[in-house]
Amino acid sequence: MYDPSHLRTFLTVAQTLSFTRAARRLGLRQSTVSQHVRKLEDATGRPLFTRDTHSVELTEDGEAMLGFARRILQVHEQATAFFTGTRLRGRLRFGASEDFVLTRLPEILERFRHDHPEVDLELTVELSGTLHEHLAAGKLDLVLAKRRPEDRRGELVWHDRLVWIGAETLRLDPARPVPLIVYPPPGITRALALEALQRQGRPWRVACTSGSLNGLIAAARAGLGVMAHSRGLIPPGLVRVPDRAGLPELGRVDFVLLAGERRTAAQEAADALAAAILAGGDRLHAVRTPAAGR
Repeated sequence: MYDPSHLRTFLTVAQTLSFTRAARRLGLRQSTVSQHVRKLEDATGRPLFTRDTHSVELTEDGEAMLGFARRILQVHEQATAFFTGTRLRGRLRFGASEDFVLTRLPEILERFRHDHPEVDLELTVELSGTLHEHLAAGKLDLVLAKRRPEDRRGELVWHDRLVWIGAETLRLDPARPVPLIVYPPPGITRALALEALQRQGRPWRVACTSGSLNGLIAAARAGLGVMAHSRGLIPPGLVRVPDRAGLPELGRVDFVLLAGERRTAAQEAADALAAAILAGGDRLHAVRTPAAGR
């Protein structure tokens, strides 16, 4: 009833919220992407997206289809692997940025290990800037991380806006330097926050530095200062700093997958994990709650 190619296209549009970006990712014409979505909507008898000239959003039925599409494709890929007799093997060095510590990325990795038990998956969690350096040095095979706005490398998983967040009770004194909670260099979020404050001419001071997202969250919850963070991944217990605080706009941030330029024995495994992350990328758009983690 549901064509796997149409389901893959649907998931890509749902992740990028753009028919144009979905077409680029899939290597299809935009008209083909629209046709796939229309045929899937015909098959379900329900509209899956609301769209106009400026935006694309999932409908309630589209949200429901996300889970069905993932499971259908998962079973389809398992059946294909079983009957073709292909089994991935080898050591795969995968790096994920600290941003994904609280998301549902572990569920995607768990499913990947279940589907490919002979792949030795080695996970590194680090700052995005550090992961880019390790990838360039050949120390990693695949990376899921942020990239700077001017950087065009990598496969877009999704894009978001950076916002200022802090404890709900935090009040900033406009006469004093902004207290910052930041990653150490070469953190990309840190660099973007400092550049935005410098452009505004706003004085600042570092109130806390930590290479751990959990460390930054603890400092922010204690009211030590503000931190720049992805709007879609705001941790529980923290809120956006209101506009009246006068902090500068931070702009957009892209989350991307990057593979090493050197072809390695792990390339097939890296391609398979990249496909799994892209297929389940919508799970990374929200922070995992304690209930979801059980």
